[in-house]
Amino acid sequence: MRAAIFTENDGPLVVEDVTPVDPGPRDVVVQTTASGICHSDLSVINGTLPMPPPAILGHEGAGIIDFVGAEVTGLKKGDRVIGSFIPACGTCWFCLRDQSNLCENTYSVMMNQRATRGDGTPLPAMTGLGTFAETMTCDQMSVVKVDTDLPDEQLALIGCGVTTGVGAALNTAKVQPGSSVVVIGCGGVGQAVIQGARIAGAARIIAIDTVALKRDTALKLGATDAVDPGDGDIVAQVQALTGGRGADYAFEVIGVAELITAAFNCVRSGGTAVAVGVPRFDAQVSLPTYPLVLTEKRLLGCVYGSAQVRRDFPKLVELVETGRLDIGDMVSSTIPLDDINKGFDAMKAGEVIRSVIHLH
Repeated sequence: MRAAIFTENDGPLVVEDVTPVDPGPRDVVVQTTASGICHSDLSVINGTLPMPPPAILGHEGAGIIDFVGAEVTGLKKGDRVIGSFIPACGTCWFCLRDQSNLCENTYSVMMNQRATRGDGTPLPAMTGLGTFAETMTCDQMSVVKVDTDLPDEQLALIGCGVTTGVGAALNTAKVQPGSSVVVIGCGGVGQAVIQGARIAGAARIIAIDTVALKRDTALKLGATDAVDPGDGDIVAQVQALTGGRGADYAFEVIGVAELITAAFNCVRSGGTAVAVGVPRFDAQVSLPTYPLVLTEKRLLGCVYGSAQVRRDFPKLVELVETGRLDIGDMVSSTIPLDDINKGFDAMKAGEVIRSVIHLH
């Protein structure tokens, strides 16, 4: 199979032929149909997320099952599936408490070897998936079956960005109807947060981004106001739009510690800030203690949109099918695997919301 290999920090990915490992009894082999290029993949390349090369990157994808191991249950050849970058075993302490986004098996599958290079070098797959490859060999707990005719590129985005963003609004923050919401960072995940807030019935959704394309897309997908940080302090701009109080909810969707603090400062007394973006491993957040305690503000962490994927993936599919959730407008371009580095260049330049790789 062909795969895009991460070989060095800050270097281009190398597309080459690799040999998949033999699947185990609990594994499925998935013919990858589409993979989104997510900022978390870039974070591995630039060292923000520590992961040693070489490895097959990609964690946001969908495909069709081509083989199931002898101990696999509930899945069969020909099933259409979405990859879950956090496994959902269904039996661990967290899964049994409806918190499969914290599944205890996360780290046991995260760096499993799934292929070898021509010289015999082992290749782990990012998050146990490795969606930048024509084929994925992964544990059955890392895929979710869906019954739908949605396009491959839309299904792929449900695997990470859409679930993380919509879930941040609906599951983590539990945005209330009629509320005010701020979203700092309007890439793929940020656009999904905006749509989650719209679905929840938020009255005012303030999109903040330095890139005009992202602000314009946000207004199309449900934002009521677009703020350019170049026009002045974002906290002051948010307060001007919210009667001087601040917003009910604010989401930081970039992964910059200082912007997490800014999100906290954007919310009103009793408001909720949510950290969605993944900062550097060693980053520290500084918060003013007075509003934390005496104005009862809250700061919440959010991983994978606090989602229970076996429940939420089908729900998100239905929201798209009924026109309540727009993933199509989040796909800026579709590209072949050989153009993957161009996709990363477009992301870094702020030219796209999401680029999606078509693999079959």
